[in-house]
Amino acid sequence: MADIDNKEQSELDQDLDDVEEVEEEETGEETKIKARQLTVQMMQNPQILAALQERLDGLVETPTGYIESLPRVVKRRVNALKNLQVKCAQIEAKFYEEVHDLERKYAVLYQPLFDKRFEIINAIYEPTEEECEWKPDEEDEISEELKEKAKIEDEKKDEEKEDPKGIPEFWLTVFKNVDLLSDMVQEHDEPILKHLKDIKVKFSDAGQPMSFVLEFHFEPNEYFTNEVLTKTYRMRSEPDDSDPFSFDGPEIMGCTGCQIDWKKGKNVTLKTIKKKQKHKGRGTVRTVTKTVSNDSFFNFFAPPEVPESGDLDDDAEAILAADFEIGHFLRERIIPRSVLYFTGEAIEDDDDDYDEEGEEADEEGEEEGDEENDPDYDSKKNFNLVSRRIKIQQSASSSEAGWSSASLERMNLHHLTSLFQVFCCCLFVCLLLFLQPKIKMSNIILVLTK
Repeated sequence: MADIDNKEQSELDQDLDDVEEVEEEETGEETKIKARQLTVQMMQNPQILAALQERLDGLVETPTGYIESLPRVVKRRVNALKNLQVKCAQIEAKFYEEVHDLERKYAVLYQPLFDKRFEIINAIYEPTEEECEWKPDEEDEISEELKEKAKIEDEKKDEEKEDPKGIPEFWLTVFKNVDLLSDMVQEHDEPILKHLKDIKVKFSDAGQPMSFVLEFHFEPNEYFTNEVLTKTYRMRSEPDDSDPFSFDGPEIMGCTGCQIDWKKGKNVTLKTIKKKQKHKGRGTVRTVTKTVSNDSFFNFFAPPEVPESGDLDDDAEAILAADFEIGHFLRERIIPRSVLYFTGEAIEDDDDDYDEEGEEADEEGEEEGDEENDPDYDSKKNFNLVSRRIKIQQSASSSEAGWSSASLERMNLHHLTSLFQVFCCCLFVCLLLFLQPKIKMSNIILVLTK
C-alpha cells in the first residue's frame, strides 16, 4: 500500500514538473480557457463530487460523533452507566409518588382553613374583630391616633353604603386579575362567574392512578343546573420504556371535562349566526341560521381528547398545552393563595420573580428561571408542569428524533465551519487548475481523498 501511495505521489510530482516545463509556452488566454474547461469537467466528474462529499461528511460533527469513535470496551462501560441512569429514573418516579401521597395528606390539614375561607366569602361566617386585625408592613409606623381616625372614616363610609354580604364577586375578581385566566373570560361569562362560590382540588386516592380533580362550585343560577363543574387531569409518574431518559417528574397526560346542563337559550359556548344565500338560478335570497362555537371560559370543561397514539394536530396541541398550564396554575397557585390574587399582592410577587429571572437570564445568556428566589418554589412539589416545561405525550419516533437547542446550535456551527472548509477546498482546486492546467484529474481526486 505504501508503494502505491509513493507511486501516485511521484506521478503527481512529475505532473507538476511537466506543467512547469510547458507553462512558458502557453499564453495567458489559453491557460484561462483550459482552466475553465477543467473546472467544468471537475464539477461534472462523479469521483470529484464523491470525494468532496466524503470530505464534507468527515468534517460535519454530530452529538454522537465522539461516542461512535470510542473503543468498544469504553462503549460497553457507557452502556453500563445508562443502565444506572434508568434505575435512577425509576427511583425518582417513586419519590414523586410519595410526594403525591404527602400532598394528599396535607390537603386534609389545609381543608378546614379553606372551608372557613369559603364561609367568609359567601357570608356564612362573620369573622371576629381579632380575626380581622391585620397590620400591613407599610403601616408599622402609623400612630394609634391616625389608625383610630382612619377607622372612624371607614365606618362612616360603610354606613353610607349598602351592607354587602361576604366578599362579592371574589372568584371573578381573582380571574380578572390574572392574565392567564382573564384571557379566557369573555364579557358574557362574567354574570355566570359571579355565581362561583368556591374552587377545590381533590387528589387521587392511594393505590389509584395519579390524578387530580378541580371542582368549581356554583350557587343556583339562571344559566345551568349543575352545582359543581369538574375537570380531571390524568398524570403519569414513571419513565417511558421507549425513552426513559426523558423522565423529569410527573406529566399531565390528558384531561377530561364534564357535561354542562345549560338551561334553554343560556349556553354561552354556542352562538347563532345568520347567513344570506343567493340561489344561482332564480336569484332569490334566503337567510340560513347556523349554530357555531363561541369563545367562552366554559369551553375549559370540553377539552380535546388525547389519542392513544399521542399524535395531535397543531391546534389541539396548543389548546391542550394552554389547558395543562391553566390546570396546574389553578391547583398550585390560585386555590391555595386566592386572597392574594384577589388583592393583587400575589401578582406583584409573580412579576417581581419574573423580573429577577429575566435579569438573570440576560446576565447569563440563558433563559432559565431563578427558582431558588421564588418563595413558593418547592423542589418536592414542583411537578414540572409550568408553561415553559409542559409535556404532551408524543410518539416514540418524535422523541428519538429530538435534539436539544444546545446540540442544534453546535451542529449549526459545525455545519457552517465545514461548509467554509469545503468552499476553501473547492477554491484551492480551482486555483490549482487555473495555475497548473496540465495536472491529471486522478491526482486531484487523490489529493481530495487524502
